[in-house]
Amino acid sequence: MASTPPGRHDMLVVAFKPGHDGGIAAIRNGELLYSLESEKSSFSRYSPLTPATLTELAERLDEVPDVVAVGGWQEAGSAVRGHIGTGYRGTDEVIVRPSRFFGKEVKYFSSSHERSHIFNAIGMAPPGEHPLQAVLVWEGITGAFYLVDDLYRIVRTTEVMDQPGARYAALFAVLDPTFPDEGRYTRLSDAGKLMALAAHGHAEDADAEVVAAVDRILKVADTYPLVKRQFRDTVLHNAGPTSSVGTTAAALITERIFTTFAETAVDALPPGLPLRIAGGCGLNCDWNSAWRALDHFSDVFVPPCANDSGSAIGTAIDALTTLTGRPYIDWNVYSGLPFVRDVAPDPIRWQRRPLSDAALAQALSRGRVAAWVQGRWEIGPRALGNRSLLADARATASRDRLNEIKLREDYRPIAPCVRVEDLETAFDSTFEDPYMLYFRGVRDPRLKAVTHVDGSARVQTVSGQTNARLHRLLGAVARSSGIGALCNTSLNFNGYGFINRMSDLVAYCESRNVSDIVVGDDWFQDMQDRAGAEVTHTPAKGARQLRTCSTPTGAGPPSAGD
Repeated sequence: MASTPPGRHDMLVVAFKPGHDGGIAAIRNGELLYSLESEKSSFSRYSPLTPATLTELAERLDEVPDVVAVGGWQEAGSAVRGHIGTGYRGTDEVIVRPSRFFGKEVKYFSSSHERSHIFNAIGMAPPGEHPLQAVLVWEGITGAFYLVDDLYRIVRTTEVMDQPGARYAALFAVLDPTFPDEGRYTRLSDAGKLMALAAHGHAEDADAEVVAAVDRILKVADTYPLVKRQFRDTVLHNAGPTSSVGTTAAALITERIFTTFAETAVDALPPGLPLRIAGGCGLNCDWNSAWRALDHFSDVFVPPCANDSGSAIGTAIDALTTLTGRPYIDWNVYSGLPFVRDVAPDPIRWQRRPLSDAALAQALSRGRVAAWVQGRWEIGPRALGNRSLLADARATASRDRLNEIKLREDYRPIAPCVRVEDLETAFDSTFEDPYMLYFRGVRDPRLKAVTHVDGSARVQTVSGQTNARLHRLLGAVARSSGIGALCNTSLNFNGYGFINRMSDLVAYCESRNVSDIVVGDDWFQDMQDRAGAEVTHTPAKGARQLRTCSTPTGAGPPSAGD
């Protein structure tokens, strides 16, 4: 969390992000008040900005904003492409003009989507005086480095690769027999699945045919839309994402894309600069770990909302920087909405009791799964202990049970939340990562449910400062089991954003056989207890057999969330 510099102007900025992953952010006097993504509260993943999101924010603000900021966007898929604000690309154009908003004289601000990523990465980073800092934006369309001076002007752009994120997702589409051969846009959910599959393969196992096919994906002129029939003559076409060819290609394209960007960074950027990363590729933990290990930058920062979920914040920061000269903001990752208790769970089925950390830790150790709700929801796509499903991290059955509940493919790993006190014994590195953005190697053989096939885990580190309530529960888990770790995956219907209403939560738990609900200090236990069977702590037997990727009937669209 950044600290607000002195001399901040008294100003309320409200910023809108159009297009997919729509959202709205409010910053007052340099402090992030809210960041609301329209997919949250069980709306469709990647939802555009909705009237409900606007009214939720308006209900909570006590004044009309001084600045209304609109992120640039461009509608694609038609012969005539309509621009919103300053459009999608560009680093120089900014619109500032007088306007009116619900009867108040305001400033209207707009800058490009490209700039929203740049300023999201800078403004959420720890504040500092830097003669130059480097920003990497890599996402579906943009793939470039930017040098930003001490006046926060973009003084140099180094293009690296067009459409890096889309090319990454395109490999999954080429492999997937369910993706049509005719031109279609790559699915926003597929990049996250490919990241999971890459751990099952090794780039060095790629033969000449796989290398040639991956090279063609990296060199194709345009993946918007992806014309899959162009790859019919390759070994990848409809081979299946979980095939040996598919996992090898996933590992290879992961390596190739990072190497391309890393070589450009070393050749084109001065050493010793701080690196700030934004764009959807900033959620790839393998790549983030590789940037930390590169030893070319003084430090690396990735915001928890590196993808388009942070674009409204980035546009608000851009407006602040343009109008005040300073980008840095105070922020908290739990800046969503509070939970809505619109109903009470049926007391005939759900027994209510006060939450006891010790008792819940014992229940989880016996194989129960808890829907865990605390405070305001997390910004960004990853559950960080306020809208989570929690389970025992020691049993492989926990991983399988959670993937069953989430209607996810069985090759998808489950991430752990771990007390900072347990990092040294459990993992091969001890740096804190409260936003679940990096991989690290697993040392403790007990953590079977959260150890991926390659021996890594994407860890959320938890301290008394970052999430005090979850930290207390993990302390009870440590006293019960010897290690303060739990499985932590997002609390959502498949294909939808985090659950944020008790009515949705009860329906979810009853339909998915989740036995325990915790909301604040209230613990509701399912008296039918159809999912509370104990699990057996048996040693993991290596990688499981991979099945062909499919979406269960009635599950809705696949989700890229946790």
